[in-house]
Amino acid sequence: MTAARRIMIVNPNTTESMTSTVVASARSVAAHTTELIGSTAVRGVESVESNVDEVWGALGVLEQIRTGEAAGVDGYVIACFGDTGLAAARETARGPVVGMTEAALFTAALLAARFAIITLPPRTREQSHRVLRDTGLWHRCTVRAIDVAVADVAMGSMHVLDPLIAQARTAIDADAAEAIVLGCAGLSDLVAPLTADVGGFRWRWRWSRSWRRGLEVHGLMGGKVKRSHQSDDNE
Repeated sequence: MTAARRIMIVNPNTTESMTSTVVASARSVAAHTTELIGSTAVRGVESVESNVDEVWGALGVLEQIRTGEAAGVDGYVIACFGDTGLAAARETARGPVVGMTEAALFTAALLAARFAIITLPPRTREQSHRVLRDTGLWHRCTVRAIDVAVADVAMGSMHVLDPLIAQARTAIDADAAEAIVLGCAGLSDLVAPLTADVGGFRWRWRWSRSWRRGLEVHGLMGGKVKRSHQSDDNE
């Protein structure tokens, strides 16, 4: 029998409710041989919305990777759009570290000639542009945003459904987007309602769920999954 693989979903911010949302969403697509471990930074910032926040978030990522390595974790998904601390995490971990942004963008590039990111709030667009430059996909993607703080979706994001639908429709019409990438881990509970609403708007578009693509890169999707939730206990 194949041993269960342990994948840590790493939240660079200190908001445990956001970690729970992402792990709960990931449960529905992870393979039955995969154990998901939700991990949350114990110090730093409640949300990552600026360059300063990213520095604190990267420290939280490294501390969680260190905890995961000691616990024998097999791989990691960084659950923050912009892939906070990704390069340093890859230097630290023995197993693979997947940034959800990279995974979503490369998947969107397979699905569509042009695609769009819808993120929040507007000042975080630079984090998206940075990853687009690093991946060489900047010429195929536009970045749109809604004026909502990341902290405002910590307990769920249904209240931002309408503005996201509006931005998605604009991206399809104005930017010729054929795939949409949701630019925040806290938006994962909107995939189903967004698909239901915008899915009939034009047949060529697709949603690219960032956290789901991270699991796909790990090859860990497929069935039900065991789940545990732990916070980083360093410091």
